[in-house]
Amino acid sequence: MLRGSSVSAPRNRAVTTIAGGMLIAAALASCSAPAEKPGPATSSTAPSPSASTAETPVLVPGGTATDNLALFTAVTAQVWASDDRARGRAYVDALVAAGFPKERMQVTADRTTVGRAVESLQFSVAWDDGECLIGQVGPSTGEPVTAVIPQLAGGRCLVGRTPPIDW
Repeated sequence: MLRGSSVSAPRNRAVTTIAGGMLIAAALASCSAPAEKPGPATSSTAPSPSASTAETPVLVPGGTATDNLALFTAVTAQVWASDDRARGRAYVDALVAAGFPKERMQVTADRTTVGRAVESLQFSVAWDDGECLIGQVGPSTGEPVTAVIPQLAGGRCLVGRTPPIDW
């Protein structure tokens, strides 16, 4: 039998066809912008064109989670810009200083079980309107992300076990 016989030719054509298809799909994907889907209100710390003219956000105690997202986002950005950006307690303390109720907060651990910094840190404030202000920061997140999402059963915002906020 000769090298490059008809047994390997169909396999080579199949590999070439699959690779070519992947290249075409990648090219088409880069040419079209994804459609925006409606979803929860989200924000990042990237300044918007109107950010320079906007007033400093303030806590709206009787307002909704959405009413307080701007302040939550601003506090998150301030801590992210500090040396304490990887400490969950820093976000909780800064949110408390801005007037958010500590007893309604949750935060994930900022260290792994082997003592390393986590790739993603999350913190939240449950709001009386049945929604949560959620923040996520860390190397795997890139820039900080904040959002308003519905509360989970029992009024919690974060899934799983979270350390107590007892300081």
